[in-house]
Amino acid sequence: MRWWPRGLRVRLLAACALVAFAAAGAAAWAGAESAGDALLASHGQQLTRTVTDQVGAVTPSLSYPPDQATLDRLRAAVGGDTLVTYRGLRSAAGTGPGLVTPELRDAVRDGNRLVTQRVVAGGTPWLLIGTPVVITAVDGTRRPSGIEVYTARDLTGVDGRIDDLTRSAIGAAALSLPLAALLALLAARSVLRPVRELRDTAGRLAAGDLGARTAPVGADELADLTVTINEMAGSVQASMAAMRRMQADARRFAADASHELRTPLSTLTAVMEVLADTADDMEPDARESARLAIAETRRLVRLAEDLMEVSRFDAGTAALRVEEIDLAVAVRESLRARGWLDRVEVEAPGPLPVRADRRRLDVVVANLAGNALRHGGPPVRVRLGATPGEVWAEVTDGGPGLAASALPHVFERFWKAGSSRTGPGNGLGLAIALENVRLHGGRLTAGNADGGGARFLLHLPRDAQETR
Repeated sequence: MRWWPRGLRVRLLAACALVAFAAAGAAAWAGAESAGDALLASHGQQLTRTVTDQVGAVTPSLSYPPDQATLDRLRAAVGGDTLVTYRGLRSAAGTGPGLVTPELRDAVRDGNRLVTQRVVAGGTPWLLIGTPVVITAVDGTRRPSGIEVYTARDLTGVDGRIDDLTRSAIGAAALSLPLAALLALLAARSVLRPVRELRDTAGRLAAGDLGARTAPVGADELADLTVTINEMAGSVQASMAAMRRMQADARRFAADASHELRTPLSTLTAVMEVLADTADDMEPDARESARLAIAETRRLVRLAEDLMEVSRFDAGTAALRVEEIDLAVAVRESLRARGWLDRVEVEAPGPLPVRADRRRLDVVVANLAGNALRHGGPPVRVRLGATPGEVWAEVTDGGPGLAASALPHVFERFWKAGSSRTGPGNGLGLAIALENVRLHGGRLTAGNADGGGARFLLHLPRDAQETR
């Protein structure tokens, strides 16, 4: 029902006003109906009493058995719209004789008593009154004379008065509507005030103010709801505080562990370099073990460095040192430093000036290109381009691509895909690349190229803001 108002205040006002108006209308209508019935009954009693008195006044002077003149005299005494009958004789005048129904005549004749009936003829309401004429003997006994009197009385005036009562009732109900609206407004304000306070509290909680509370007022359902929401907010606040403590402890542990590992790993790396220089002179089994130890040591060093970098991002201490660089030159230098320039095709339309952090951009390029080389397949391409407000880089490979189930997780920390994309990485490279891109105010997305293979798209603003 689209026409029904959606706001709680408007709906409450409308519902209260409608209920009040309906109640007032029903009461007024019932009062009008009762008054109309009473008016109609009173008028009917008055009419029947008048007819009875008219018949009773002339009955003692009538001759029995009556002749036509007697019937005419009785009819004239009762008034117009009257029918008087005696066996085969009739005396009629006006509209009344044509309105008398067989049911009325049978009721008068069989019951030997006064009977009334309401009928409508030609849109005019009538009250039909039928009564037998009873003769009282000298000894006080009463017997029917066989004379029947039927008369009709117009009720148009009474119906008009009843219609006036009905219109008055409708008017009274209409006048009650403003009062009902005022009462509904007062009720809505008292009911909706705590609802608004709960809404404001919920908004503050959603905005991060976990200490927001609403003081319960009264002892009704809204007060119970307020207490429940306060308890829920307290539980959420305690849970969030505990979560923050655990996150802080985890970040502190990662930072401390990686920092503490850095010095012994540096020493171990120096030892491994010496070992690498002498590995060629070792026995084959010893040489293979030495090379494995050297590779794993280097991997452990990279893991410690990546953990330190991640801890800086989590702590919000990662800084951006921007300078004017050429994106195409920076990409080629990053690939050349790692010996990948002959394995990765770089397509650039020309110089692409951008203000960015050279070191962090190098980390992004190395992670994206290294990921393509390790997990994808040739050819690995880096396409560069620019728009008026930003520069972009697209890294694609010729491998099997990313599974649909893997796409939501490629930038998660320590996440690795299935066996088709496994490798020596620690699962932090793409997560660190994404954090570096965000630090520049850019975007990094993952997907699959149209021809197959993984596709990573990097967007960087031309003028990143330096942070300290």
